Amino acid sequence: MELKEDYREDRDGIDSWKEVTLIYNAALRQIETKIDILNDEFQHVHRYNPIEHIKARIKTPESIVKKLKRDGYESTIDNMVKYINDIAGIRIICSFTSDIYRIADMIRTQRDIKVLRVKDYITFPKASGYKSYHLIVTVPVFLSDRVIEDTKVEIQIRTVAMDFWASLEHKIHYKFEGDAPEYIKNELIECAKMVSDLDARMLKLNDEILAISQEHKDK
Repeated sequence: MELKEDYREDRDGIDSWKEVTLIYNAALRQIETKIDILNDEFQHVHRYNPIEHIKARIKTPESIVKKLKRDGYESTIDNMVKYINDIAGIRIICSFTSDIYRIADMIRTQRDIKVLRVKDYITFPKASGYKSYHLIVTVPVFLSDRVIEDTKVEIQIRTVAMDFWASLEHKIHYKFEGDAPEYIKNELIECAKMVSDLDARMLKLNDEILAISQEHKDK
C-alpha cells in the first residue's frame, strides 16, 4: 500500500510522506506543549493535575490508504490531507469525567487553536458502549519558507477507566475483524456500564474528599 506523491512547483502544499511526517509531528508537538503548560498552570492555581498522561501518534500510511479506499478516494497525499482528520492524534487520559470537559474548555480558549468538530461520546455513547470526547482542531505550522495553515489534529479525552475499556474493545475488534460474537459484544456493553458506574462513584468520592479537606481548612 502506497500513497501517491503530488509534486507542485509553487510548494504551497504537502507533497511527500516525509513532509507529512514533519508537519504533523510539528502540529502534535505544539498541541502537546500547550496541554503540558495548561496542566502546569492548573497545578499552580488549583494544586491539582487533571491530566494523568498523554499519548501521541501519527497514523501509518497503511491505515491512511485503507481509510481512503473505504471512503472511495484515490490514495494521494492531497486526499489524505483533505479528507483524513486523524493523521495526527493525541489522547489525553485524565482521572475524572469532570476533568474531560475542563480540559476541552481549556483547549478551546487557545487563540491559535481552531475547533472544527466536536463529538461527545460521554453524553452520547456509541452503541458498543464506547465513551470518549473527541475534538478535531487545527493549528498553523510555521516552516522556514511557508506556513501550513489549518493542520488538523484529533484530540481524544477520556478517563483511565474509559481508556482501559477502549483498548480492550480495540483489540477485540481487530481480533475478530469487526465481527465479534454477539455474546462478546454484549459483555463489552455490560463492562462499559460498569466503567461508567466506576467513574461516577470515583468522582463522587473525590468530591467528598475535597469537601472534607475544605472543611478542615475553614476550621
